[in-house]
Order: sequence, then structure tokens, then C-alpha cells
Amino acid sequence: MEVDNVLVQDMTSLMFNKSVAQEEISMTNSTLLVPTECALLLIDQQAGLAFAVGSSDRQVLLDNSIAVARTADVFKVPTVAFTSASKVYSGPMMPALQNAIPHIKSIERRSMNAWEDVASRQAVIDTGRKRLLISGLLTEACVSFCALSAKAEGFDVWVVADSCAGLTPASHEMALRRLEAAGITLTSWIQVLLEFQRDWTRRETYEGARAIVESHGGGYGIGLAYSRDMIHPT
Repeated sequence: MEVDNVLVQDMTSLMFNKSVAQEEISMTNSTLLVPTECALLLIDQQAGLAFAVGSSDRQVLLDNSIAVARTADVFKVPTVAFTSASKVYSGPMMPALQNAIPHIKSIERRSMNAWEDVASRQAVIDTGRKRLLISGLLTEACVSFCALSAKAEGFDVWVVADSCAGLTPASHEMALRRLEAAGITLTSWIQVLLEFQRDWTRRETYEGARAIVESHGGGYGIGLAYSRDMIHPT
């Protein structure tokens, strides 16, 4: 009987270690986003530039930008924010976005390409992350220039396309097509969140991730809120 108990314990330990190893493998799969490998760049999320947006609804754009910023916060992904011409035209980071991440202070620069600004580029390098997520305005210029330059220096660049926008639907689409042709990955804020979470049993980020989906996830978020309030296990 004692031998059987030892065998059962050994098998249990083996199964547990195997499941842990499988989880570790799944969370380090280089084809999927992992929070510990990523940094988020918020480029020129400013009202003066949002006025010029014609490729998407501005309120939806702002909502998506807040969602991706909150996602980075919940998953402890370092965020670097940039602004330009904030004193003469573009204004500060949009207040609703700044209020969502009050601890993030933007770096002011002069060049359209953040990668050509010494302080901006160094701030990204200082995160120690080689996989960059980019959200910002305008797709045709500041987003594209930074993405292409970072890609050329060996960074793995992902553009959160639904939290970026351009002057027209056509110019926004052309910019995204150019980025994709250069090997830059396009994604959406909800895919970033779900890819980071990967498993709803990960309790340390569950509440934060769920709250973002409920606030910004449209029908999906409404369904999650409904299930929490109305559907109870019997």
C-alpha cells in the first residue's frame, strides 16, 4: 500500500510538473504576444491631430486607444508616450486617455519620427523590450515612420491598427498595407488583451482584463457584465 501511495504521489507530481511546463511553453511561444516581452508606444494621441482624422469615428478611436493603454497597465507592460507641437497646435495627450494612465508622462519632441529623436528613441530602448506595440496618430506619418525605423533596427513591431487613424480611409489603408509589406504585424486592442490573458483562470489579471472588456468591448463586454449579474451557478 505504501508503494502504491508513493507511486500515486510520483505520478501526481509528474502530471503537475508537465502541466506547468506546458503552460510555460504556451506563454513563451514567440508567435504570440507575451506581456513580459512587450512595450507599448503611444504616439501623438492629441486632440489637434484627432481633429484631422477622417478614417474612423473619433470617439471609437479614443475608446480603443484608452482600452489598449489600460491593457498595458493591467499586464504591467511598460508604456512610452510621445507628443509633438503640444504648445502650438496639437495640445497635450487627450485628457480621457491621460486620465486612464495618469502615471504616464509624455515625451515632447520636434521631429515627426519619434525614432529620430534621441530622448524618444532612448526611452524605448530603456524599456529593455524588443517587441513594440504602437498606437497613435497619424497612421500615414508619425505611426508609420516610427514603426518602419524601429523595424529596421531589429525590433519586432506590431501596430494596433484600430487605435490608429489617418486623414482618409484610403491613406490610412495604404499606410497599413505598406507597414504589413515591411513585415510589421497588424492587430487590434481586443486581440492584444486576449492574447496577453490567454487563459481566464489567470487570476492575477482576470479582474482588470474583464473590466476593460466590459467598458470597451461592445457586445462582448455587455455579455460579460450580464453573465456576472444575472447568471448564477446552481
